[in-house]
Amino acid sequence: MLRLARRTRQIVPFHVVELFKQANKLAAQGRDIISLGIGEPDFTAPPQVIETLDRAARAGLSGYSPPAGIAPLRQAIADYYAGQFGAPVDNGRVVVTAGASKALLLACMTLIDPGDEILMPDPSYPANQNFIMAAGGIPRLIPCAAGQRFQLTAADIRANWGTATRGVLIASPSNPTGTTISRQDLEALVAEVKARGGFVIMDEIYLGLYYEDPPQSALTLDDDIIVVNSFSKYFHMTGWRLGWLIAPPHVVAEVEKLAASLAICAPTLAQHAALTCFEPDVMRIYENRRLSFKQRRDYLLPEFERLGLHVPVTPDGAFYIYADIRRHSQDSQDFSSRLLREAGIAAVPGLDFGAAHAGYMMRFSYATGLDRLEEAIARLERFLQ
Repeated sequence: MLRLARRTRQIVPFHVVELFKQANKLAAQGRDIISLGIGEPDFTAPPQVIETLDRAARAGLSGYSPPAGIAPLRQAIADYYAGQFGAPVDNGRVVVTAGASKALLLACMTLIDPGDEILMPDPSYPANQNFIMAAGGIPRLIPCAAGQRFQLTAADIRANWGTATRGVLIASPSNPTGTTISRQDLEALVAEVKARGGFVIMDEIYLGLYYEDPPQSALTLDDDIIVVNSFSKYFHMTGWRLGWLIAPPHVVAEVEKLAASLAICAPTLAQHAALTCFEPDVMRIYENRRLSFKQRRDYLLPEFERLGLHVPVTPDGAFYIYADIRRHSQDSQDFSSRLLREAGIAAVPGLDFGAAHAGYMMRFSYATGLDRLEEAIARLERFLQ
């Protein structure tokens, strides 16, 4: 057998993949499975975006783009950040990427040397650790409690920064918790990191999906923060593989150099189509859909509490509920497996997001229609009884 690179043994697995293999097997047998697991909107791109894609394809706009993306889209993203999130951004700081995943990989490859330690919250999205390790870095998960909204704090930075620590990778709103970092807490965290000469990579993939106060980008605090975002979640274009990165000019120059070799460019037709996302009539569609997600959240939260699935921190963004199942089980993997087999509901056990709360926390996605969520609650109630 061929000898594999050591990094293949370090990659953090996504345990939920096995769960969904089981779910697909049951569905193939005729079982009706309600997915509260996958982090993919049930909405897809609006018709106007698809029409633009068709026109671009017919016009032959399918060749390579510049590594940083087509100029009109870079400008549109800069304008979006200024108008929507209060962060004036020069378009030269925007790099269009093949999804947020490629943006995170490029950021890590640009900033991290082998052996560098990067602090992350526990819980957090598991794939983010793999981007760090792909660059030779060492992700270090810091247990974060409900009292701190499951987010890293300035106190965590002071307590855990070591000689090998190079920076932090955080998300607001977060996957799996749906919680944001308050402006005051983020300002304090950034100050602690910068005082130590470190960097902050901020995952803002869910920034547009907010349900309380309108959000501001981390860029309103500091231009040196590396921000990653995507067309997958708020814009409902998951399979289009389109995202972006916003960074200081000297970082962008190096990211472009890497992107030219590692990706050449993001999908060009998707880039042309994405310009339509920012048109006023299309933005109204996205805003109505955001309110639909809020309606789902507001329906589920009291139902979860009624059923003894405690939600220790109200999610104010994304489309996830991070629930405590201890009233019913101390083993989230067993609970998740039984929930699938006995109730036909797929939900993600806590192990996928870190060890700190793995045994008793689960992530439930509400990226599915309200009628299916109502059915899921009925099934949950029967299952728990």
